[in-house]
Amino acid sequence: MKAGGIALMEKRKIKIKLIRSGIGRPQQHKDVLRGLGLRRINHVVTREDTPQIRGMVKKVPHLVEIVE
Repeated sequence: MKAGGIALMEKRKIKIKLIRSGIGRPQQHKDVLRGLGLRRINHVVTREDTPQIRGMVKKVPHLVEIVE
């Protein structure tokens, strides 16, 4: 579909789930979790699938998981 000559792409989404606590982790890890919007264990947030979000997830792979 085109609008104004620019192709509209469907924005992909990913679901991110906090599986381990940020307590006792370095402040940078806590900041990443807060930036993703994760607040408590088993909390799931939906974010756009962008390189920036993927990079944040790569910083704390031991604390989060991608939910299908």
